[in-house]
Amino acid sequence: VQLQASGGGLVQAGGSLRLSCSASGRTFRNNAMGWFRQAPGKEREFVATIAWVGSTTLYADSVKGRFFISRDNAKNTVDLTMNSLKPEDTAVYYCAAARSRWAITADSDYDNWGQGTLVTVSS
Repeated sequence: VQLQASGGGLVQAGGSLRLSCSASGRTFRNNAMGWFRQAPGKEREFVATIAWVGSTTLYADSVKGRFFISRDNAKNTVDLTMNSLKPEDTAVYYCAAARSRWAITADSDYDNWGQGTLVTVSS
């Protein structure tokens, strides 16, 4: 599976962005999908994950209530809608496909990663 993330950009604090991740090569409808981010000088961290049928979602505490993950298995895409963005949300955002069907937060459980898209939130 090759994953392609898009939708990043520059936005003012309080604004919104929608990231999209599309897969090619094969379907990922049987895999949980996740979004992670890595800010400059920091380790990569979990942001959100969604189970294979979309019935379960999990979020990092720092984004809960502001970010929403969704998927369309027919289109082979997973989106991350980000609202009320803060400067501390600035990072490169990566989508990834898990080995498991179930929503999971550890990056070691993901074996297919996209190239990342940069989100910059100005204050």
